[in-house]
Parts: sequence; structure tokens; C-alpha cells
Amino acid sequence: MTRRAPVAGRRASNARPARGATPTPLESARRYETVALVLQGGGALGAYQCGVYEALHEAGIRPSWFAGTSIGAINAAILAGNAPERRVERLREFWQTICAPAGAVGWPLVALAGIAEWLPPSTPLNAWLNALGAWGALAHGQQGFFTPRLPPPFAFSDGSAAATSFYDTAPLKATLERLVDFDRLNADGVRLSVGATHVATGNFRYFDSARERIRPEHILASGALPPAFPAVAVDGELYWDGGLVSNTPLEYVLESQPRRDTLVLQVDLWSARGPLPKTVLDVLERQKDIQYSSRTRQGTDQVAARQRLRNALGLLLERVPAGRLPDGLRAELEPWLCDRVFNIVHLIYRAKSYEEQYKDYAFGAATMREHWALGRDDMRRSLDRPDYFTLPERGLGVVTHDIHRAGG
Repeated sequence: MTRRAPVAGRRASNARPARGATPTPLESARRYETVALVLQGGGALGAYQCGVYEALHEAGIRPSWFAGTSIGAINAAILAGNAPERRVERLREFWQTICAPAGAVGWPLVALAGIAEWLPPSTPLNAWLNALGAWGALAHGQQGFFTPRLPPPFAFSDGSAAATSFYDTAPLKATLERLVDFDRLNADGVRLSVGATHVATGNFRYFDSARERIRPEHILASGALPPAFPAVAVDGELYWDGGLVSNTPLEYVLESQPRRDTLVLQVDLWSARGPLPKTVLDVLERQKDIQYSSRTRQGTDQVAARQRLRNALGLLLERVPAGRLPDGLRAELEPWLCDRVFNIVHLIYRAKSYEEQYKDYAFGAATMREHWALGRDDMRRSLDRPDYFTLPERGLGVVTHDIHRAGG
């Protein structure tokens, strides 16, 4: 069987609460060897992840591993690259920055979008204001994030960034360098993993602080969604957004070795479930939801099946009498054995009816605050279910909890 491996800078606690007492989520979290926060890509919806982390932080739970793709990679880098007491502050500073238009001509949109905070949800005017924020992002860019290229890329054909993307992300690089302490990120024992797609081969790759030094370009590469944003060079190779291949790092976290008892807080921004489309715009929104959420469901199911198989194989070999199994076969099976358990607390943003297919680039400040508050509320409701966080029984392999599917 796979043995427990020590975790640098952190020890799993086996202390149990007093008999009859229900352990708090924090007490349960301390029993895991790893606590991982896994953040999906989803553009402007990423503020939801910040609310989730804020509630988690209030509960005293400090992840030892941050993993993300696209906007999830940016949020993860800010979290991993700051002292715990500054993380929420830095997230808020980032989102307040990027939810302002890049040019002065866009500021009238801010005044109009501010009306949204005074409206009841799901009104036609609310939908119109969300659309206005999205079109403002397309036309003017977002402060500290991206700016439109003038002239547009159709004027070039030389393979340069100006020829292959509509926006310049140099402002995002400067923002990351200001808000993320990359020296701390690479030195304090908190792990960061971000996914990106190799442009030339189409292969997926994770940049992982456990193996290499993470730099701003690794984070930029994970969020370089074409054709809006240019490919980013990392060590001489060009990369695009990891969401082109896999929009969530969940499978990477669960399959990394050595395997450890892990509490995974998985925060998705796209829901696989949704109403049937009634218009072409509904079709575009539904297509995005399915495209960016389906790999999460598929990955969870596959990892759970493999872990159950590992556990069953270990139990089977325990029952084979000594000497009845060829030494060569036992040695061949040994790497597949594992009795670790993985507990996935799954949080999924539930889109509002008025957000429509442009919800991932509607960067209005009022919309951002709404997403943030919803994430905080969903995490608090999950924390109100302490049974979600308890270490699973050995042999279960993978268990999943979701406050929405539980009807909580």
C-alpha cells in the first residue's frame, strides 16, 4: 500500500474531537495531509472564487495547494503569492482594478452600470446593463488587464502578437508584478499549479511551483485565451489558455504523486446543468456552459473510478495467500495500490437569467460584487455542513459534496 508521505511545512493532525462532539470544518481540515483550492477558468465570473476564499479564510482554513486555469490561475497566484493575512485584500484590489474600463471614454459606462446595484434581480434593465458592461470591455478593455489593439490584427500577417490577437495584456503583467510576491510564491512552501496549452503541439502542460520557479509569464500563459489575447512565450515556447484543453486542474491534483489524503475545495464557474435554449444567444451560452464544465464532471468520475479500483486491488492482494502470487506480478501491481482518500467539496456558480452568453466578459463593478457575495454565501452554507469536511472512511476513495445538489 502507498504510505503516507510527509508534507513540507505542514503535518496532518490525527487528533480527534472529544467523543460525541461534531468536528468543525477547521478541525476536520487539519486531519488531511493536503488541502487544495482548485479554481476553474471563467473570466469575469472569477470574482465568485474570491468570495469562496474569503469565507474559507474566515473559517481559518488555509489551503496548502492552489491550482487554477485562466482567471482561476490569476486568483490562485494572488493567493499563493501573498501572506495569508493579505490575501483577501489583494484579491479585492485586483478585482476593483480590472472592473474599471481601460480608457477615459469608457467611464460613462461605470455610472450607468452602477444603477444595477439598486435594481431587483432578473429585470430587463439589469440584463441591459450587464450587456453594456460586456460591450464596454470589448470596446475599451479593462484597466490593469487588457487594452484594444489599434489598428486591429487584420492589418498584419507577420505572426506577431499584433497580428494574432485583438487585445494587449501588458497591463495584466504589470498588475501581477504589483500584487503578487513571486519570491514568496516560490519559497514559502505553498504550492501553485497553473495549466496552459502549447500552441505548436496542442498539448496541455501544468506549470508547478513544486517543480519549477513560477514567473508572471506562466500566469499570463494560463489566461491567454485566443484570439482575444496573444500567446505567451515561456522558455522560448508559446502557450495559450489552458481552458482550450482542460478548464479545471482537478484531475491533476487528484492524480499527483505521492498521493495523500486530500481535501479539495473545487470552485467551478460553469454549470453543466441548465435550461433548454430558446434563442440563438441561449444556444451560445449553453454551449459555453457545457464546453467548460463537462471536463470537470468527466475528470471527477474517472478519478473516482480509478481510486476505487486501486483500493479494491489492494484489498484483493491482502487476501492472496503468501507465495501464491508471482513476485514479478506483485512488483508490477505495487505502483497501482493506494488507500488514500479524497474529499471534494464542490462549489459551482449558478448563472442568473439576465447574464446571458457574455457573462464571462461582463466586468462591471456591480456585477463583480454580486459574484463575490454569491461565492461567499455558497461557501458559508457549505461550512454550515461540517459533515462535508470529515475525513472519509478508508476504502471509499473519492467522495463529493455539493450544497446545491444537496438542496441546502
